[in-house]
Amino acid sequence: MGWLDWLFVWLSRIGTYGLVWLALAALAAWLWRRRVIFPLVLAADAGADGLASLVKFVFDRRRPHLDPLVHVPHSASFPSGHAATSFACAATLARFAPRYAAVAFFVLAALIAFSRVYVGVHYPLDVLAGAVLGLAVSRALRLSLARFAFRSGSRPSAAPIGRRPRER
Repeated sequence: MGWLDWLFVWLSRIGTYGLVWLALAALAAWLWRRRVIFPLVLAADAGADGLASLVKFVFDRRRPHLDPLVHVPHSASFPSGHAATSFACAATLARFAPRYAAVAFFVLAALIAFSRVYVGVHYPLDVLAGAVLGLAVSRALRLSLARFAFRSGSRPSAAPIGRRPRER
């Protein structure tokens, strides 16, 4: 599938350090007038990247011995940091987004994650583990913020744009 090489190399590059997600978060915060979006996505990005790096240190799995299309990182393979940050940020953004945008965020996260297998620097299980790790980081962030809001007595709305918060 050499004709798709450019696309997956590009997806792999934009997923580096979660920078595409920070740009999308800044745009979403501005468009939807919800300033809280950017710091939450930044926290999800940093948390997922840090936790993925810690797990890589513990497992120290070697990368595939293929002919990679991109520079092979010197870090371990398991789990994929690109997948972890992409899914953590996509899930965090999706919490505030209209349904069509939430679906697009997850499609982009899946494409970035798959790109790491396509370009030859990860095994499929690395990417799957990174995606699960990213979703767990987003969920933990959401739960910790809900707990903080409960303790402080405030209830900031995280209802998606265009949808009303549920009545309790």
